[in-house]
Amino acid sequence: MHGLLIETVEPGSPADRAGLQPGQRLLEIDGTRLRDLIDYSWLASDEVAEFTLANTDGQLQTMLLEPEPGEPPGLTFAPPEPKRCGNNCIFCFVHQLPKGLRRPLYVKDEDYRLSFLQGTYVTLSNLKPTELRRIIKQRLSPLYISVHAVDPVVREKLLGRTNIPPILEQLKALTKARIELHTQVVLCPGVNDSTILEQTVTELANLYPAVRSLAVVPVGLTEHRQRLPELAPVDCGYAAAFLDSWLPRMRAVNKQLGDAFLQLADEFFLKADYPFPTLKEYGDLPQWENGVGMVAWFLKDAAAVLKRAKPLPPITATVVTGQSSVGFVSSFLTDLSEKTGCSLTAAAIPNQLFGTSVTVTGLVSGRDIIRELQGKPLGQILLIPEVMLKEGEGCFLDNQTPVDLSRELGVAAITFEATPAGLHKTMKSLTPKKLKLAQTANQR
Repeated sequence: MHGLLIETVEPGSPADRAGLQPGQRLLEIDGTRLRDLIDYSWLASDEVAEFTLANTDGQLQTMLLEPEPGEPPGLTFAPPEPKRCGNNCIFCFVHQLPKGLRRPLYVKDEDYRLSFLQGTYVTLSNLKPTELRRIIKQRLSPLYISVHAVDPVVREKLLGRTNIPPILEQLKALTKARIELHTQVVLCPGVNDSTILEQTVTELANLYPAVRSLAVVPVGLTEHRQRLPELAPVDCGYAAAFLDSWLPRMRAVNKQLGDAFLQLADEFFLKADYPFPTLKEYGDLPQWENGVGMVAWFLKDAAAVLKRAKPLPPITATVVTGQSSVGFVSSFLTDLSEKTGCSLTAAAIPNQLFGTSVTVTGLVSGRDIIRELQGKPLGQILLIPEVMLKEGEGCFLDNQTPVDLSRELGVAAITFEATPAGLHKTMKSLTPKKLKLAQTANQR
């Protein structure tokens, strides 16, 4: 059955007033067939419209929506099934995953629709001419493009396939149509660095401002690379040499363009133990989800929190973090402890799931936390940054939950928004009564 599966109908909305129900499928709006959520966004409006639906028994039904000016229809839909990726990238993280993780993590998607709707990166290697025309016609902007290299031979090597559309031609067609693009290069030492990276940066900078930003991020390698091409890691020495060469170039390119176009991932600075650029050098943080500018923003947010922090009940707590962030997190916790009278300690978790070379906080598993902290004094509560958990499901990559941690470690586990302000807010909310309830719940 085609169409969009209705998940929820907002009470009192035009859809609710018209009698639409969860479980129905929306097939057409004013006689135009819906292919996906993009068509719905394109066609749905605050004007009177005729919706054609399929009921759960397959019977068709037509309903008239009559919204007030500015009133949305009030529908949410099941997420689309993404188009599968046909690439065999030599650095693909999915190919390096161990067994036993959440099933969706093993799905490789390559879908320009999700790039527009959710900001996921795509290579455009499977983009058909009809889809390119649709992007331009419906102005699906911005899009997020994994370029990796503009050199065709090197790009085919990186993507693990041949006869793919030339990326520069695709980008030029999109920029000519004034589609805003955010791009990335996953840097693989000895493959797409050096002169190849120089060429890529130059070509993409020539397409500014339609190509709005370019992030260079280091390749991520786990200890589960079996029967995969050999790749060199971005270690401390490489990261330092890379920054010595590319940080001045980044600043020169951005000065020439008058914008924070070229951005280097935080991980380079963490691996090299180099000072971070100021927050203003990241502009409006267009590559935030790529791990670019997060540390600079954290330091600014931490300073603001410490400025307004006041004494709190003397709670002792352990704050879980990844190994790469433990330095600046520990510094913040020390200062916050002094300001509030609490005792906050950072616990950096070695990543046994993916291998010790993977050090970011968001890839820490529940079992690794249990393994590292078992039998150690943790204080009254264990504080877990939400970035470690699947949004809406509350489980770690290995399907463990905070409840599992509480049971195994014998301490109340509480999640917090993974920012200095989020941690401070959670600490302020821990009244003696709430703390006692959390500890009681842990004992059940």
